[in-house]
Formats: sequence, structure tokens, C-alpha cells
Amino acid sequence: MVILMMEVGEYKVKEGLYYTKSHEWVEVLNDGNVRVGITDYAQKELGDIAYVELPEIGTDVEKESVLCEVESVKAVSEVYSPVDGKIVEVNEELENSPELINEDPYGAWIVKIKPNNLEEDLKELMDAKAYVEYLKNL
Repeated sequence: MVILMMEVGEYKVKEGLYYTKSHEWVEVLNDGNVRVGITDYAQKELGDIAYVELPEIGTDVEKESVLCEVESVKAVSEVYSPVDGKIVEVNEELENSPELINEDPYGAWIVKIKPNNLEEDLKELMDAKAYVEYLKNL
């Protein structure tokens, strides 16, 4: 399978995902759940990630509410939920290896969420091309 990436300067944007203005990405899975992570732009702005505070499985989340915090050598940054729903899985690999986000921001997802109304939530997110345009204007 070929993974298509678009580039804006030093930042990579993976095609086939949805994006938020706060630099989270959303991958819609075959089972109707979504994986959420932070973009290449976000991880480069943060620098070396030292810790990811993973949320509890079973937690109800609201769109644009704080999902978790990511700590780097530069700052602590909040990650926001791109959808309303319930956390059904967390990426436990990040507990011992938070640097995976720096190494592969589109492979190192943070949480999996069962969305309440995916179709509605996706309407408010950007596709890869729109996110590229958004990055160009930052």
C-alpha cells in the first residue's frame, strides 16, 4: 500500500486523514471508530516529546475538549478531541516510548474513539488538501 504524503515546507501531511485547526489528525477505521493523533506540524513545534498523559478508556469526550496532554522539552501542550464519543482504546506503547510520535506522527496514534455522530463531526474537519492550505497561512 502506498502512503501518499503532501508537503508544506518541512511539514508532511498524510492524505486520507481528516485534520483540525489545533493540529490533530483523524483516521476513520473500518469498524466506524476513529484513531486520533497529532500532526507532523504539531510534533515539530513541540520538539522532543518526553511524556504523553493517556486518558482513561471508557471516558466520554466532547468535540474540542481536552483529550490529553503531551509534554515535550519545550512545553506542555493539550490535545483536543476532534469528535464527540467514548474512548475505546489508548496507545499504551506511548507510556514507555512517547518519542514514537516524533518518529512517526501519523503512525503513533494516541487514542481510538467510538464517535457519537461521525458524519456530522467530519463535516467540520479539513481533508489533507484543506489542511495544507491552512498550514501555508500560518
